[in-house]
Order: sequence, then structure tokens, then C-alpha cells
Amino acid sequence: TVALLWMFLEHVILASGVHNRYWVLDVQDVTSSQSCTEKHLTITCSKTTQSREACILKDGWESTPVAVGDVVHLEGRCVSGLWTIDRDSGFLVLLPDLLISGTSIASSIRCMRRGVLGEMFKQMLNGTIVHDIFQKAAMSSDFSPKRIQTFAAEALRSPNYLGQMYSLKLTQADMRQEVEEYLTTLSEWAKHYVHTSPQAGQKQLTLKLPSDGALSKQDATCSMTVTDFVDIEENIWCPRFGLKGKIDVTAGVRIHRRGRKPTERIVPLELKTGKESNSIEHRSQVILYTLMSSARRCDPEAGFLVYLKTGSLHPVVGNHMDRRELVKIRNSLAHHIGNSLVKVDGRSQMAPLPAIVSDKQACKYCPQKRNCAVYNRAVERDPVENCSENPQAFVQSESEHLSHVHLQYFSHWLLLCTLEALTMENKGGRHNIWLQTAQQREKSGGCVGNMQLDRDVSVLSDGVYKHSFVRKEGNQTLTGLIVGNRIVVSDQDSVLIGLATGYVTEITISGVTCSLDKNLSKFSSNTVFRLDQDEGAGGLSTHLGNLSMLMENTPTSERLRELIVEFRPPQFIVSLSSVLPRDAKDTVANILKGKQAMKKVLLSQDYTLIVGMPGTGKTTTICTLVRILHACGFSVLLTSYTHSAVDNILLKLKRFKIGFLRLGRAQKVHHDVLPFTEESCRAKGIQTLEELEQLYNKELIVATTCMGVKHPIFSRRRFDFCIVDEASQISQPVCLGPLFYAQRFVLVGDHQQLPPIVQNAEARTLGMDESLFKRLEHHSDAVVQLNVQYRMNSAIMSLSNALMYEGRLECGSERTANAVLQLPSRAQVEKELDLYVCQPQYSAWVQAALEPNSPVCFLDTSEVPAPETLEKSGISNHTEAILVQALVTLLLKAGCRASDIGVIAPYRQQLKAISSLLQGDAFKALEVNTVDKYQGRDKSIIIVSFVRSNPEGNLGELLQDWRRLNVAITRAKHKLLMLGSAPTLRRYAPLEKLLCHLQQEDMISFTILPAAAHEALPGVHL
Repeated sequence: TVALLWMFLEHVILASGVHNRYWVLDVQDVTSSQSCTEKHLTITCSKTTQSREACILKDGWESTPVAVGDVVHLEGRCVSGLWTIDRDSGFLVLLPDLLISGTSIASSIRCMRRGVLGEMFKQMLNGTIVHDIFQKAAMSSDFSPKRIQTFAAEALRSPNYLGQMYSLKLTQADMRQEVEEYLTTLSEWAKHYVHTSPQAGQKQLTLKLPSDGALSKQDATCSMTVTDFVDIEENIWCPRFGLKGKIDVTAGVRIHRRGRKPTERIVPLELKTGKESNSIEHRSQVILYTLMSSARRCDPEAGFLVYLKTGSLHPVVGNHMDRRELVKIRNSLAHHIGNSLVKVDGRSQMAPLPAIVSDKQACKYCPQKRNCAVYNRAVERDPVENCSENPQAFVQSESEHLSHVHLQYFSHWLLLCTLEALTMENKGGRHNIWLQTAQQREKSGGCVGNMQLDRDVSVLSDGVYKHSFVRKEGNQTLTGLIVGNRIVVSDQDSVLIGLATGYVTEITISGVTCSLDKNLSKFSSNTVFRLDQDEGAGGLSTHLGNLSMLMENTPTSERLRELIVEFRPPQFIVSLSSVLPRDAKDTVANILKGKQAMKKVLLSQDYTLIVGMPGTGKTTTICTLVRILHACGFSVLLTSYTHSAVDNILLKLKRFKIGFLRLGRAQKVHHDVLPFTEESCRAKGIQTLEELEQLYNKELIVATTCMGVKHPIFSRRRFDFCIVDEASQISQPVCLGPLFYAQRFVLVGDHQQLPPIVQNAEARTLGMDESLFKRLEHHSDAVVQLNVQYRMNSAIMSLSNALMYEGRLECGSERTANAVLQLPSRAQVEKELDLYVCQPQYSAWVQAALEPNSPVCFLDTSEVPAPETLEKSGISNHTEAILVQALVTLLLKAGCRASDIGVIAPYRQQLKAISSLLQGDAFKALEVNTVDKYQGRDKSIIIVSFVRSNPEGNLGELLQDWRRLNVAITRAKHKLLMLGSAPTLRRYAPLEKLLCHLQQEDMISFTILPAAAHEALPGVHL
């Protein structure tokens, strides 16, 4: 079994030392001589050697839910291979690479179930405005009433809080009044505690630090002054204890005791705006922050709760006992999160959650109340057994509006998303940031180490700072990061992990520029940093948030459940006259001529699906549709999966002088759309809530990606229509997001093209790659087909027709059907070849490939031969890469433009191999990418390198996908060149069908390349 476990353990990294990671090989429950129960573990910190160590858990630690195969971190002493974790020393941290926030742990103290649900269905926390004012005053070291008033006035005008007021339907006056109550208290607090104030240090506190030893009650009395505000919102990732958190204020303090030297510490201050409860939850948060801080700097031993309403300060000591109990709660939470799935008869299922607590008070205000009830009915299905007393009435009342089929949909998608999240975590592994050195991680890409700050940090906007980093040693090329990557910055030695997060904005040979959420200029100039790509721990929180919303007891969610879960047939109105406003009739009639798709949409009461086959102008159709709806005075929410697809439609709308509001981060938006973004409208000056409301309500058309519907505008605004482009590529729960905000919706896509990307094989088998588009396509009366295309000539189109569309695709004009490649210097190239190549068979295949009148050409490499190579980093085919380089060079020499050529390969490793051969200015405009990156676009010439070529025929998954092949071949307008080993490719059903079609058709050339074809060509130079 150990051997099997190692295989399963590919992504697990073990280590000894401060950041040790042990793998549990055996767990025994033992009764000791004092008849106490203990747990004895056999552990190892090495995958390669047979070294074993032992660990004894006792005094309460034996209840830790640790099992064989778990990874644990140990703190404490190890004496000749034996760890003892008991009452007074040591910690065992279960699944330490699962970082859990202090807030989650504090919320699990009374109810573990709430903590687990909170990690699944994340709640967005709004920062409070009073925190913000305190933090600004702290960072400027000025708490004077005048300055605090200024900070308050600024905050009330800031985008963030105006947005919150808009969402909460508060007026600025309401908010100002609420804030006013606090302001004098803030100045008063500073008077008592900030060292520059004359009154500082007079208030008495009781504080015993563990390092003080025994103190009399009298000696425990002390006073405290804040000498320095070190940081605000300090972000700590602490993989030693499996914790993470943001500390409101990190402060340097001096503690004065009678007759002793003052002690200095850097401690966490936790700000609270609510009532002064000094509750166990509040205190626990502070204790966990002291533990996290101790991994980054000298152990603060204590922290302080600051209640901003009263200005009271409560010391909270992080003694071993409290830390120990909180680590145990964290372990229990980690156990449930890390084991959210169970296998039953070889199939995955969601595991039951911790029991429902019977505490009416705790349940009444719990933010997870509905998710708790729905999970209980959908997944656990046996409410009585899982409950400590009576099954709470709330389970019934929170979920009685849901039928069996709704609950089934919920548990099905919850399972799929959980499976997918697991694969994404193992692959994307945030844990590699602290488990691998920068050098190790650079090898697999996604990291650059050895970076130092170059030039001063500049402020881009409130809370966004521009940093420039350069390589410390010389200029090794910085591969591994690309512009737009989300990154996290840590120090090179992984002591300060997750110092800042942000985005890469520019990359040069030796440097990286990024916008970060923290200003790192306070670190000394010789600090060495590493920048790691980090997809964010968002994982599938959007999916699960939407799924949870679909289960709400609201008219909107109920209607969507009917249409999507229950498959209620969509309704249509009989005539257009009842829909169209009188004054829009002519305009609309004009645009509508011959456009069936548009009519259908206008008549729909629920939804319409538009199937846009390749080259049929989906974007133009959507643009026309929006123009019609706009002319009728309808409001439209325009969304898509990617930013580029949203912007492509907007760029067309812009030509028709139609106004719109584009939501989303400016970095992601197309340059020509920027003037329409919320950011640039705000830059013209929005100071009041009225102005913001005006901005949000001015335009009939609002555009964003499906992920962007968490924006404040959606807390109030509703639309007549929602249009979702690329709908066949979007995962079902994500596609739901925008639909909550519209009366009717239109999905545009083609399920014969790229499906939603699913990485987990089991989730795919269970149907996670079924888009909402495909699910609703069963109602054929709601489907309109666009089948007239203006992209491909008839030869290339015939391939797609044979493969997917059974002849339904048509060319829109003679011109499209007969268009061929123009190569002005072709004759010259062929002449040169004849001079250089003696044997005619070596130039014949080149002539076939360059012949404009054979638009489709398959070059069979089986005789060359061109074997594939398998490396850890992926599959490639060097010979095919050389042939691609030769074809590209010849095409360019024959007069083709580099920007008209696109190269497609199914494997990233092959893209790297091809790109490395196409270096130099002549190739700059040429694009080398996977199929996914070409969706929705085309090139005059497409060259496909199929890569796979092996006699024993290990088949990869990628080439078995009909839809991917369909997208690849339909990107070409005039010429499609395919390279591959026919005997290998015939073993894939889609390619077998393609090759058969090629060999039946005369107008399509199938050429077998001669032996060593890639070596016989001259070194063609540009």
C-alpha cells in the first residue's frame, strides 16, 4: 500500500526542519500505563529513504482526527526520533498546507458545521468605513480631530464606500451620521495610547505574558503605549500552523511595569466596530494572530482588541493552552475541509458535515443557515441521525420550497465542483510557493526569484502601488510569468510569505513591473523577493455561490429553477406588434429584414438559444440584436466568459454610436473600450451617491464578464434581457450568475465547438462539461441556427460539414466559397527549390503545400519518421516542429504576411518547441497557440501540428475530442495545412473520419512526406 500511496502522492512534498512535512504511515490507539488513551503515529519526512520516526499524541491531542496518508506538521522537540505532543508542549498541525483563516476558526468554536460551510460557500466581507479611518490615521500617525474628519470625508466619497451605500440603500447622510458617532472616540483612544500624546501611558491594564514568569497581581498591572504603527492589513500566510489572516493593525508597543525595564513588542491590534463583548470569538482571533505573527517575527505573546465605539482596549494573551485548543479546532476544521469527499463503490460522494447544533440563538443569525439546511436535505438526507437533539425546525423552513429534483441538482453540482476544485488545487498548488524554492519552481514555470526592487514605488490609486523589480544577478531571461498574471510576492527565503498580491503589468528582458495591494518600499533595499503566479484561492467559489443562490426562496430563483432544473418549456408571444414600442417600429423593421434569429428573441418570454456555427458572425449577430433591443428601449446586460469576447461586441456597438457602461478592471479591458468603463467615468469626478446612481442607471446597456456580477450595480438594477456570448464554453453554475438579474435571456454558442474546460476526469464523466446552452438545447423551439458563414472557402468548409454539421453549413457568397491564398513570390521560391534540391520528391511535397488551389493539405509524416517525445513537461514532436518552421519560412518567402499565419498544436510543450524555432523579427506577428486561444477568431492560413506519433499507440485525451478538432480546422480562411503521422492518428475516431474524408475528396491533397524530409530542405533564410 505504501508504494501505491507514493504514486498517489506525486504532488505532495515532504521535508524536515522548521517547515517540516511528515507523511503518516500508521496510526495506533494505545492505552498507556496510567490508563490514559494515546495515539501513536509512525511517520516519515522522506519519500526516498526508509527513515521512520514516531509521534505520541496525548492529554487531549489523541482526539485529533489524523489518518494514514495524511500530511502533518510537527512543532516541539524530537528526541532521537520520538516526538511527544502533550498538554504543555508541541503542536500537531493536520494538513498544514490548507491555510484556514482566523475568522473561520473563530466562527467554528460554537458550530463546526458553520466553519466548514463558510469555507465552501464563501461570504464576501465588506470592510467597514470606521476601520478604514482608523487605519489611515495610524499610517499617517495623526489622530487629531481635524485630520480624522478629513479621512472620514474622503472615505465617504471613495468608490468603495459609495458602492456599499448604493448596495445597502443608505444615503450619504445616514452613513455620515453613523460614522460621526465614532470619530471623537478615535481621537480619545489615541490620546490615551499613542506615545506622542502627553496623557499616554496613564491607563492601567492587567497583563501577564508567558515569558514574565510568576507575577503578583500587583506586578501584573502595567501601562501600554503604541510607539509605531508598522502596518495595516498585514497579510500573513502561515504554513507552519496552517493559518492565514489579515491583521487590521500591526503595532510596535512598549509595556511599562513598576520597577522593571519596559518591554517592546510588535503586536496585532484587532479593531471591532460592534458592541464591546470581549467574546471568546473575538479573543480567539487575536490569539491566532499572535501565533501567525510568531512565525514571521519574534513571538508577540499578546495582542489587543480595540473596540472603536467605546475606545476600550482589551489585552489578549496568547498562552500555550489557548493556542493549543485553537490549533485543535483548526485541525478538526481542516479534517472536514480536506475530506469533503468519500468513495462509495468506487464513486465519489459528498461527505456528511459536522452535526447541526441545536442552538436557536446561534442558528438565528447564522449567515450559512440556508446552505446548512439545503446540504442537510440534499446530501445527508437523514436529518434526525445527524442532529444532537431535535432536528431544528429551521431545516424545514429554510428548504421546504425545494423539491426532490432541486435538491438533486444541488448535490450533483456541489459534487462536480468539489471534485474539480480538488484537481485545480493539486495542479495549481498554491502550496508550492512555500514548499518549493524559487529555483525549483522556476523550472516548472510560474515563478521568478532573485528579484530586487528597482526605482521608487509609485501610488496608482488608493491601495494600488506600482513596483518595478529587477533580477539580482545579470539578466537571465524572465520566462514563467506573462502580463496579466495574478501574482503573490514573498521573500526569497519564504519567511515572509504572501507579502502582497497583484498583477503583472509589464515584462522586459531583466525586469517585471506589477501593481500590488501593498507598498513594499519599507523593506530594506537589499531584500530579495520572489514573484509567484497565483490563480487566487477563489477556486470555484463563484460556481458554488451561484448554486446556493439558485436555491434561495425568491421569485427570481424560483423561476430559474423552473426553467433550468425542471425544464419548463420556454414560452413565446405570437406577434411582434405587442412587443415593439410604436416609435421604434420602423427602425426595428429596417434592421430585422431577413433576420429570423432576432424575431425569435423579441418574441421570447423566457429564453432563446442562438447556435452560431463557425464563421457565421456571432459577434455581428449579437451586435445587431443589441441595436434592436436598444432601439426598443429595452435594457440589456451583455456578458461573456472572457473579457475579449465582451469587448469584441462593444467595439462593434461603438461604431453605431450606441452608449454602454463597461464594468471590470481596466487592465483587462480593450484599449478602445476604456472611455466607457466605470473607472474612466469615475475619473471625471464622482463624489456623491446621486452621481454614482446616475452613472449606474444612465445606460440601457451594461457589459461585464459572467464573473463580474458581484458588482454593487446588481444589488439594485434589473434588466429586460441578458445576452451571454460563448455560452457553450461556460460551466453551468457560472453561466447562472448573470441570469438572476434579467427578465429574459439569450445564450449564444455552439456545443459542437469548445466545451467548458474540466480538469477532473470523474467530474467530466459525470457531466460537468455540459454547458447550460447544451442543457437547454433540448427545447428545439427555442433554438435558432446561424448556418451561413463568411470565413472559410468551400474546401475547408466541407471538412467541418463532414465532421460535425452534416452539410448544414453554407458559404455566404461565391466570393467566400472560391477565395484562395495569394502568394505573389511563389514561382521564385519554387525555382530556388529546384536549383537546391536534386531529387524531385523532396520539392514535390513543398509545391503541394504551397499550391493555392488545394486549400486543404494533409502532410503525412509516418515515413520521415517523426516520433513524439515524452518529457515531464509534456509531449512534443521535434521533427514536426522543424517541418512547421520550414513551411512558415517558405510561406513568408512566397509573399505571405506573418500576421496571416496561425499555428495550432494540442500540447503546450509543442507550442514551446515551435516558438523556440521561430525566433526573430520576421516571425513576430505570427501566432502559435492552443485551440482554446483561437476560439472566435480566424487566420488566412492555419498550420496544425498533431504531435502524436508512436507505434504502440498510447492515446492522449486531447485528440479524441471532436469539438476541439472542429474548432482547429474552422479557423482557416484560405489554406489549412495539417502535419501528422496518419497511422497513429487513425486510432482516434475524429481523425479517422477526417482522414477518410480527405482521401475521398479530389480537391484535397493527402501527401506522404519522403524519408528525412525535414533535413533535405535548404536552410531557407529570410
